[in-house]
Formats: sequence, structure tokens, C-alpha cells
Amino acid sequence: MLFIGICGASGSGKTTLADELVRDMGVESLVINQDAYYLDHPDLTFEERTHLNYDEPSVFDHDLLYRDICDLLEGKSITRKAYDFSQHCRCDTDQLIHPAPVIIVEGIHAFYDPRLRDKMFLKLYINVEPDICLLRRISRDIKDRGRQIDNIAEQYLATVKPMYDRYIRNYIHDADVVVMKGGKNTRIVSILAGYLQSTLRGQD
Repeated sequence: MLFIGICGASGSGKTTLADELVRDMGVESLVINQDAYYLDHPDLTFEERTHLNYDEPSVFDHDLLYRDICDLLEGKSITRKAYDFSQHCRCDTDQLIHPAPVIIVEGIHAFYDPRLRDKMFLKLYINVEPDICLLRRISRDIKDRGRQIDNIAEQYLATVKPMYDRYIRNYIHDADVVVMKGGKNTRIVSILAGYLQSTLRGQD
């Protein structure tokens, strides 16, 4: 079993890289999005929840994510975690997620928790220009999260860019491999997929 971490700025292509790796490896894999592990705040009003800093490390439930990963690495199943971005609240389900030969965690703070980082066989950091990330974030938030452009711009200036400068850009120093050009870098995907396939064969 291999545990891989993918980190990078919002909009850098973390999910895309994870999906491309899974496709190229052709091995049963499990991708876990750190976004599903935002802390819940039922005590706050909707308006108050919209003003939380969703790009700061403490907004995630790192303990829960760590426990789930430990369970998966021990061969245990977990329940699916989820987050409703339109209402800013957790929407977990009872659906079981089973371990797989390859487990990938991707997120803006995937390298934040040293306990989780130490369990990663391979740590990948996606390095993409911030303006490209912003354009991708705008497209994603409008299409997938029902956001408005004014709200996206306000959040970017208030929290996304400052947290990138303070935390996320520095995770590059924790990486084993720095991936340029985003998740669709076909050459690096092919190289990484071949390496991971070879490693898995060596574990048999």
C-alpha cells in the first residue's frame, strides 16, 4: 500500500494530478480531498460561516483526517466525509470507503500536519503561477460551488492570497517532487505513474 500527498495552491491542479495519476497507474486507488474535512460550525449563522477563513490551516479537522488515514493504512474502512460549500457545513454520510493499494490525499494544507506528512511515501507539490491559479479558482467556484465573482474576488484578497504567502508556498520545501505546469503535465504524470507501479510490484 502506498500513501501519497499532493499539495499546492488553490486552483493549482491538485485534483487533476490525482485523477491523472490514478488513470495512468491503472491500479485500484483512493483519492481523499482535504476539503471534505473542514471543521463544522453549527453554532454559527450562515452569514458568520461565510466570513470564516477557509484557507487557514486551523479551519480543517486534521485529527479526523489523520485518524481516517491511519485506519485505511491499517486495512480498515472509513465513512465518507463531505462538505457542502453552498451552505458552509459538513454533510458526512454513512457510505463506507474501503482501503486501496494506493491512497492519495490532496489539499492546500495536505503537508501541514507532521503526523500525516511522515506517513506519506511520496509528497508532490504543484507549482503554478498564482494568477493562473486564480483564474482556475474563479472558473471552479462559479461552476461547482455556486459562487459569485465579487465574492470570489473578496475572498481571494482577504484570505486566499495571504494564506498562500504565509503557508502554502512554503510547503514546497516538504515535497519530494515539485510538479510544474499543473496536474496535466503528461511527462511527469507518466514518470510518476511508472515509478509507483514499479514500487507496488516490489511490494508483492
